[in-house]
Amino acid sequence: MADVRSASGPSTINRENVQRRIVISANVAGRDLRGVVNEIQQRIGDNVKLMPGYHIEYGGQFESEEGSEPHLLIASFIALGVICLLLYQEFKDAKLAGIILINLPLALIGGVVAVWLAGGTLSIPAIIGFITLFGVATRNGILLVSRYEQLEHEGEPLDRAILHGSVDRLTPILMTALTAALALIPLALASDDPGNEIQSPMAKVILGGLLSSTLLNMFIIPAVYRMVRANKTKS
Repeated sequence: MADVRSASGPSTINRENVQRRIVISANVAGRDLRGVVNEIQQRIGDNVKLMPGYHIEYGGQFESEEGSEPHLLIASFIALGVICLLLYQEFKDAKLAGIILINLPLALIGGVVAVWLAGGTLSIPAIIGFITLFGVATRNGILLVSRYEQLEHEGEPLDRAILHGSVDRLTPILMTALTAALALIPLALASDDPGNEIQSPMAKVILGGLLSSTLLNMFIIPAVYRMVRANKTKS
């Protein structure tokens, strides 16, 4: 009636979508998640031949990251578009809005350098950090340009208004950047602590962007503003 024998086998049989499923999991340390998964896919493609009816799916954090990238890209463009509209609504001048938007590449410089120093991995938290930089960098430009405009309306000459406005806004800009940096430094330094995998990359990007944006903002924005205003006066 039956052939009874003892053999090894799985303690449980898992199913998903009416199919048997075997889960092989691993943690990634010292490397980026996408790079590890790409290497695994290459090695499996070269060395593993699947029998008919078997297939491999890559899930977990990699699946979440892969699905989040298009949404974050769309969110970045939407955030940039909303910033442009708000700036134009505030100043009613496309050139002034463009001057303020110069802060975005200034902030990206520091963020990219921070990613490179941290290992060159552009993760989802790092992308979120870049989106956060849009608002922080734009705020610094608004502080400067709005003060220049106010002083010019009060009758000060262009050069005097730029010098006076830069001195007036130096302290608020430095205080805001320093306060944010002091709050982010502990998160950036604790990259190896458990549970800090998301906060640390984001903090590093924001720190780098704050540094480059704050330093370059006080030199480039006044120079570009003076150039635009001088050309407008001549025309």
